[in-house]
Amino acid sequence: MSEDPSRITAMEVDTAFIKSKRGILKVAEMVTLFVAFVCFAVASRPKYIAATVMEFVITSLLLLLYLFKLNKRLTFFFWPLVDAFNSVFAAVYFIVLSLLAATTYTVTGTLVGGIFGLVFAGLMCADSFVLFKNITFNQPRSEMNTVNNEPGTCTGTG
Repeated sequence: MSEDPSRITAMEVDTAFIKSKRGILKVAEMVTLFVAFVCFAVASRPKYIAATVMEFVITSLLLLLYLFKLNKRLTFFFWPLVDAFNSVFAAVYFIVLSLLAATTYTVTGTLVGGIFGLVFAGLMCADSFVLFKNITFNQPRSEMNTVNNEPGTCTGTG
């Protein structure tokens, strides 16, 4: 029961994605989330820590999905739309959470974490704008291809 070696496919890494606008946005989102997490951890705010860790994990998974081109293998979701909805909901959630943290702080770490949370919300707004601007809904999924190696920039070929 040996497998055919030509059938085994290697995991491709899309290095062009990291250099694209979307890739830079994802990395910047992760950096600001990590800084906000450290600030909330120093201030010992478990609610804020949980929110930042949860979104850090989601953003990391989406980054890995695009980086390893898993969005092309896992076709049961339209991943750019999933990413866009995550960006919108995370932006709204972090605007509220960060304003709450910044206005009710008792420790400086909470204030700084709230400020970085607002920066993260701004990055998520930019990410959702780029995604919604580039997603087209009028072509069948089988006729879509990516432009500039950016997932979410889909145009029809026919």
